[in-house]
Amino acid sequence: MKRTMCTIRVIVITAILGVTVMAETSLDWYINYGWYGGKWGRDLVTQEITKKTGISCNYIVPKGNATEQLYAMMALDTLPDMITLGWSESLVASLIKGKFVYSYDELAQKYDPDFMNVANKEKLRWYRQSDGKTYGYPNASWSIEDLKSAKTASSNYSFLVRKDIYKAIGEIDMTTPEGFLNALQTAKEKFPLVDGNPLIPVGFAEFGSTDSSFRTYLQDLLGIPYEKNGKIIDRRTDPEYIKWLKVFRKANSMGLISGDIFTDKIKQIKNKMADTRYFAIFHPWSDAQSPLTKVYNNLPDKMYISVLGPANSNKELKPIYPGPIISGWTLTFITKNCKDPEGALKLAKFMISEEGQKLTYLGKRGVTYDMIDGKEQWLPSMVNLRSSNKKEFDRKYGIEYMNWMFMDNAMQDRLWTQPNTGPLAQVKEFTFDKLESLIKYDAMDPMPVEREGMILRKINTKWNALIPQLLKAKTEVEFNLLYNQYLQDTKKLGIDRLNTYRTKKMHKNMKKLGLE
Repeated sequence: MKRTMCTIRVIVITAILGVTVMAETSLDWYINYGWYGGKWGRDLVTQEITKKTGISCNYIVPKGNATEQLYAMMALDTLPDMITLGWSESLVASLIKGKFVYSYDELAQKYDPDFMNVANKEKLRWYRQSDGKTYGYPNASWSIEDLKSAKTASSNYSFLVRKDIYKAIGEIDMTTPEGFLNALQTAKEKFPLVDGNPLIPVGFAEFGSTDSSFRTYLQDLLGIPYEKNGKIIDRRTDPEYIKWLKVFRKANSMGLISGDIFTDKIKQIKNKMADTRYFAIFHPWSDAQSPLTKVYNNLPDKMYISVLGPANSNKELKPIYPGPIISGWTLTFITKNCKDPEGALKLAKFMISEEGQKLTYLGKRGVTYDMIDGKEQWLPSMVNLRSSNKKEFDRKYGIEYMNWMFMDNAMQDRLWTQPNTGPLAQVKEFTFDKLESLIKYDAMDPMPVEREGMILRKINTKWNALIPQLLKAKTEVEFNLLYNQYLQDTKKLGIDRLNTYRTKKMHKNMKKLGLE
């Protein structure tokens, strides 16, 4: 096999006068996210992992189109030793079906059967393929039982407002259409400028292929059910959802929505958040940690807080704040190009073990954490650095979330819960008692290559193009015409077939989870 991307670095300590001979293997580890800035050996965590396992890694991240690069490596047989990518990527199926990756089962059987005892059995079962084997191991994965006992699990959803403006306008109830529009209008009138720039009454996540603010995000805040009588429904047809889309259309006609929301990318959105340009914004907090931290440290009086936003007029339908899912976030594979599959399995086993999780989360005792008040906690210096300079916190120590490829948040929550402090404390705590498990709806969508996947892609493409048109509609009549045309189009495209597919997947999930 070709090894154009692989390098082997062997350090030999000569066995002279009883000195032990030790070999250190360097594995090429591809992380399918161009933004990832980790560097093995730079931070304390990766230094310690190498000391304990004898394995070091060379991180590789894509430049340009990540999907194209990974497909090219598959075609040229130049895959690196390990690969981490999102569980929902179509590439996952290609890696498995194309036999580019080992199953953890076969590696464990050959090199270390104890791996299967250390690995989480529910996660292995969730990702088990039709051949009875598991090829990818997830991070950030939570089972139903994990959520039941969670202490600090939080939803990523947040409807944020600038605390000072919110108080200045009398903390207007923003759960109703009237209150929502009144709050935006009052904020704009009382605070027209922010450091010489116009206040943006309400902002949203980046428009694009996911369009999170106006799709699942808003539907969940409105508590719209995913199913009816055991069948998945099209939530976009819910009357309450349509009503609120019309509220946003009205907000736009009132000059309360900036035209920038349709073109701003995540960088511009973060910059405006850091400059406190928004009064309110629908945005997942995990993707806004940097600007939220900057505001918290430099402009504490203008910090953003979570409040209740648009709500269903049917008070029995409470907002849905989705908890973590069993699918997690990413999957990590060991490829058949791996120069040292035994070493890669050893690294994976250590990182998913309790010892490895403790290291990646807490760090090294006496350096980043210690026993404080009878509990293992980060040192005050670490807590302060985390709040004041998250970039340096990550770069130098690598604890908490920097080395996230195998992170087990549920284990970390169960064993080493840390005091909830800093810029995200209120935002996270706001969802603690509102968290809801949506595990049975996990991974319901078809793969792009399936017929239903093609239907889904076409429908989503239409929807993403439609949302700006709906918000910019000059009248409600125009809105209705656009929306009704969309319903006709989705019917022709096969929305019923898609929802039948999703319903089958839901029941399959329930069976896998022991819920039916």
